[in-house]
Amino acid sequence: MAEAELILQHVSKIFAEGTTREVKAVDDLSLEVKKGLLVTLLGPSGCGKTTTLRMIAGFEYPTRGKIFMGDKLINDIPPQRRDSAMVFQSYALFPHMTVFENVAYGLKVRRFSRQEIKRKVVQALKLVDLEGLEDRPPGQLSGGQQQRVALSRALVTEPKVLLFDEPLSNLDAKLRVSTREELRRLQQKLSITSIYVTHDQAEAMTISDEITVMKDGRVQQIGFPEQIYLHPENKFVADFIGEANFYRGTIIKSQDGRVEVKMLDRLITINQDGDFHPGDEVEVVVRPETVDIVAQGKGDFDGVVKFSHYTGSAATYHLELRGGQKMEVKVLNPQEKGLLRDEEVVGVKLHRNNIHLLTGK
Repeated sequence: MAEAELILQHVSKIFAEGTTREVKAVDDLSLEVKKGLLVTLLGPSGCGKTTTLRMIAGFEYPTRGKIFMGDKLINDIPPQRRDSAMVFQSYALFPHMTVFENVAYGLKVRRFSRQEIKRKVVQALKLVDLEGLEDRPPGQLSGGQQQRVALSRALVTEPKVLLFDEPLSNLDAKLRVSTREELRRLQQKLSITSIYVTHDQAEAMTISDEITVMKDGRVQQIGFPEQIYLHPENKFVADFIGEANFYRGTIIKSQDGRVEVKMLDRLITINQDGDFHPGDEVEVVVRPETVDIVAQGKGDFDGVVKFSHYTGSAATYHLELRGGQKMEVKVLNPQEKGLLRDEEVVGVKLHRNNIHLLTGK
């Protein structure tokens, strides 16, 4: 197994500590990032992900805890002496410099020779497909090109750890998708250890080797994208990553990884390991895409269509079930199955293997 390139041990960051304005931005965070992986810090605004990134970069210092890069403690080392580089949300390019000069800046600060600077800059620009634009100022480039200049400037110094602070948030939706794919391709090609900050769940799921979900300065769950999505550890994670329906349930029986749970006045048997006991109250998580629309009376429940949203490749329906419970259902390729009308009564059948139970513990 690859060794850890970056280690955070019980790191906290408290602003204005001991005053009435005290804010605990990061609270006892521990994290290990293996060499060559891209790990995303994901969460809503104010969850502490950017503060964590800034502590890794050296722009903030931890109030408590330790940060190691390799086996080197870097808590008090200034940013310019850390073996890391950051790609900023705002690009942070020098408008009075050319593309070449922007990319070369970090090398000049490190006193590389003119010949070596030219070689490295040419190589870095080639990596991001910006050859031929060396003499242009940033103002003459598109947003996507400016972001690639910022990436090239970070890569040219060959850092151990590459840091991304919501680097795609200023791009339009289509460009954001193509740029994140290119960024991921480069990261894998170079095998460079990377920490990526975003609040965009789809972006995190697409580019990450591992995701660290944060809320109120604390880690909620760390895992592979599919683990986070399919097996969330609490309701916040289940709700934040994608869409989900939540229902109260009661455990009736649990044996050998098969759990019988009563929900919406029906008994549903699913496969899930865990410490479940008869009588336990649980939260039943049903993803919208794991529900099939069937004929009335042919599914687990019947529901009335109250709202429909068609986007071409998918249709989203909001159903009202018996007793007033709501269920969101997502149907792929809906034109093949036939679009539903408001107030139409349909049956819904749950995919047993995709239902997930939360104990609230």
